[in-house]
Amino acid sequence: MACSINTLSGRATLFAAGRSHGEQASRQLPRTFSSLTDFLFNGRNRDQTAGNKRPRLKPGKLSPRRLVPDHILKPPYVNTRQAPGIASGPEVHDQNGIEAMRASGRLAARVLEYAGTLVKPGTKTDEIDEAVHQMIIDNGAYPSPLGYGGFPKSVCTSVNECICHGIPDSRPLEDGDIVNIDVTVYLAGYHGDTSATFLCGNVDEKAVKLVQVTKECLDKAISICAPGVEYKKIGRTIQDIADKHGYGVVRDFVGHGVGRVFHADPVILHYRNNEGGRMMLNQTFTIEPMLTMGSIKPVMWDDNWTVVTQDGSLSAQFEHTILITEGGAEILTKC
Repeated sequence: MACSINTLSGRATLFAAGRSHGEQASRQLPRTFSSLTDFLFNGRNRDQTAGNKRPRLKPGKLSPRRLVPDHILKPPYVNTRQAPGIASGPEVHDQNGIEAMRASGRLAARVLEYAGTLVKPGTKTDEIDEAVHQMIIDNGAYPSPLGYGGFPKSVCTSVNECICHGIPDSRPLEDGDIVNIDVTVYLAGYHGDTSATFLCGNVDEKAVKLVQVTKECLDKAISICAPGVEYKKIGRTIQDIADKHGYGVVRDFVGHGVGRVFHADPVILHYRNNEGGRMMLNQTFTIEPMLTMGSIKPVMWDDNWTVVTQDGSLSAQFEHTILITEGGAEILTKC
């Protein structure tokens, strides 16, 4: 699940998640992020629709929130309305933590693979959510998006011009759609996070190419990861490929550390940048590039979650959770 950064007066407001008893404390850290906006937290108070092309997507009806059995371990943010934000400090694991991350990653990958088989004309995105929810709880895990900052569903389904955080609803998928399904599971206290963009029926060549290039961006970015590598090389790798094909790279949403908390350091920028920091052995984080055919500027719907391209152009995304190893990077969310 993508994260956005809030910059206020040149400082990044981050939230440090407590490691004991699920406690959480917030503090402001003296850190800046070039070219990042306050979109997610403050953008809702601005008029972002004036002059925009009329969107093709229209929101459908939401079904009631799905239940999770009491015996399943839940993350500490559940049943709160405030998203915990980015936790201070990277997710670096001992051997037990690595094995737990592998388990959560495997489950997330299996769930995403299954969800992809449901993508066909006529399937409602709410039906995908129902299937994902059931598979996750059947495996003793919690669907991480459910209740995160008030998010009402167990998976994100982002169709066509939706960049990210699409809420599953009664809208049936149509022939020619592309849809990103973003799955995160919380298993035994660790999150595994992954997404892919699927083709629905007969998709035109331009949309197919966008999807293929977005996946190439993720694959190439992962291939350069290893201990000591600068995080900024990820953005450079993705931007070079996107530029070659004439696609835009969304800047407002980023990859992130993931593990015992949903969103942690480091912030992974998918575009060319000069931010500091290097990868560490046994560290886990996501890379999740979002490419567009046109504008990279986001517009948020009134539901305070669904984010679409300003000009209605198509957007695609792929995501993996990776572990930094001595030999490079292990993809934890690969089937």
